[in-house]
Amino acid sequence: MKVYYSLQDFIALPKAAVTTGTFDGVHLGHKKIIKQLNEVAQKIEGQSVLLTFFPHPRTVLQPDLDLKLINSQNEKIELLKQTGLDHLIIHPFTKEFSRTSSLDFVRNYLVNTIGAKKLVIGYDHHFGRNREGSFEHLKEFGPLYGFEVEEISAQDVEDTTVSSTKIRKALSSGDITTANEYLQYEFPLRGKVVEGEKIGRNIGFPTANLVVEDNYKIVPAKGVYAVKVSLPAEGISGLKGMCNIGHRPTFGGKFKTIEVHIFDFDQNLYGQQLSLQFVKQLRTEIKFDGKEALQKQLKADEHAARAALA
Repeated sequence: MKVYYSLQDFIALPKAAVTTGTFDGVHLGHKKIIKQLNEVAQKIEGQSVLLTFFPHPRTVLQPDLDLKLINSQNEKIELLKQTGLDHLIIHPFTKEFSRTSSLDFVRNYLVNTIGAKKLVIGYDHHFGRNREGSFEHLKEFGPLYGFEVEEISAQDVEDTTVSSTKIRKALSSGDITTANEYLQYEFPLRGKVVEGEKIGRNIGFPTANLVVEDNYKIVPAKGVYAVKVSLPAEGISGLKGMCNIGHRPTFGGKFKTIEVHIFDFDQNLYGQQLSLQFVKQLRTEIKFDGKEALQKQLKADEHAARAALA
């Protein structure tokens, strides 16, 4: 898969099968669209192209919303590489670009810049200024500009429509099981290890304190989770542990922290990047009566986490 960071970097193809959208999460519904896109590209003896945007349009148009995303840009690229796409265009999204009319978007970008002969779009997809463009518009534009369009119906999982919004809500409530079911992979989170207050070490559960440097990345709800851990820079993977997200109420914590206790592991990690994969929420955040009560619960958490990760 070739990656381009602007439409201007792309050279039009003779036969392109194109889809466009934000694709946050690269979830079940997205994968269905891309699968059909690749099949269409093969039928027309062309190549598949996905046009997406960064930053997410809603973060530009609704900055007060404070939207958090399922994937970092690097995560999304890696996930899309696994789908068999030929080309990925990540175009900068600005307020100026948002004023592009639906007609100009189709004519100038999809047809003239990319070379679209086939468009594959998801259920209820809208595009262009004020989201004015729709499937009906595309059907009108098709004969004028020499392309055909296919719309994919809603992708259902047990009668529930899969969407990035629903996955974000699941993560925000700590429902990792549902989020992972919709994603079809374990939710990832990456952060840099920084020095903490060493509270965990003093109670027999040393932790790596993480700072997530991607401001757009969603962090699951407060609670304790079973996680898989890897150190990408060192090529170490397959580690297991438990992650606590919260304010450490037992010790009167004022700031939200992300702490990871890695099982059967003792190494200085300061300054390194840790990658987590969330498998299951073990419990919500609780304030305990004291250190001994917390230690007892942490032992139970470890037992539960090991079972979940077995």
